[in-house]
Amino acid sequence: MRINWERHFVHHRLESAVKRVECVGYRMSYIVHRGHWCNIIVLNVHASSEEKGDDSKDSFNEELEQVLDHFPNYYMKIML
Repeated sequence: MRINWERHFVHHRLESAVKRVECVGYRMSYIVHRGHWCNIIVLNVHASSEEKGDDSKDSFNEELEQVLDHFPNYYMKIML
């Protein structure tokens, strides 16, 4: 199933290499590309500002760790 807003992330020439696009909450989204040697994950992250409390930052870091642990270690991960 293709997602309509996927075209905003990916140039039309690379659309066939897209394996998955997913939003994780309102501060994180990722896209998985099929690479030549390994899959590539581009993770778009909006981190908490310095004014936020430690609880907010800790919950964000836990959520980020869960997303990163979901993928095998040999995937290339690019965080924006």
